[in-house]
Amino acid sequence: MEMTKTNPNINDYLKRIGYDGPLDGSVETLAKLQEKHLHAVPYENLDILNQIPLSLEISDLFDKIVIRGRGGYCFELNMLFGWLLRELGYTVTDYFARFWRDEPNPPPKRRHQVLRVDVKGTSYLCDVGVGLVIPRRPIEMKEGLKQRQGDEIYRLDKDPQFGWMLMDWKHGQWERLYSFSEEPQLPRDFLMASYWCENSPDSIFTQMTMISIFTKEGRNTVAGKEFRLFRDQDVEVFTPASDKEYAQALKKYFGIVLSS
Repeated sequence: MEMTKTNPNINDYLKRIGYDGPLDGSVETLAKLQEKHLHAVPYENLDILNQIPLSLEISDLFDKIVIRGRGGYCFELNMLFGWLLRELGYTVTDYFARFWRDEPNPPPKRRHQVLRVDVKGTSYLCDVGVGLVIPRRPIEMKEGLKQRQGDEIYRLDKDPQFGWMLMDWKHGQWERLYSFSEEPQLPRDFLMASYWCENSPDSIFTQMTMISIFTKEGRNTVAGKEFRLFRDQDVEVFTPASDKEYAQALKKYFGIVLSS
């Protein structure tokens, strides 16, 4: 049965991510929504760097991401994507996660948000809020199951202390991406972690520009002022020579237009 789009904002959201397929509550539709989202909405921390306070209220997130065509970081992106899925009839649970990749002082603090989505008795991990290479489609929450997505292979392990551990096959071995335990969180539970990420001098989000989006050919990223365009096995690297060129590149490669 097709879902009924009772909220008119849903149409705008689906248009933003370029999805015009069925809304039947299936895992196939869930996968397409996640993949479309990752190819349309950039991961970015520009508001944090510009000291513009973030809001995790759905109305503010909708205005920023859907109406103004911006992106965001994990708490913003997964909070709004979770809202969309709930509006479409999916059962969604929010979890806190610890991000292990490139963590200099493990174990890491809980500063990431992920979603569990239940479809016909099976639970899936969904995440549209990471600036690295991550699963573009839902990961079945089944311990030890290898799940290939394109050139990447993922697996969920169980850690006795940290719960589920998302692993990816990297450099010939399994490496940790992030972990999460199955303690349901309320939207307000993420406020303190988000505030720390926005304001702490120790937060990676206050250190440098981080932007990323998936493309048909690979990914576009920005680290500091350096743009990197990954295309299959090739990468084009350049640094805009002026603020004007920088703004033009943001628009061209990420669809981001910053208000003056």
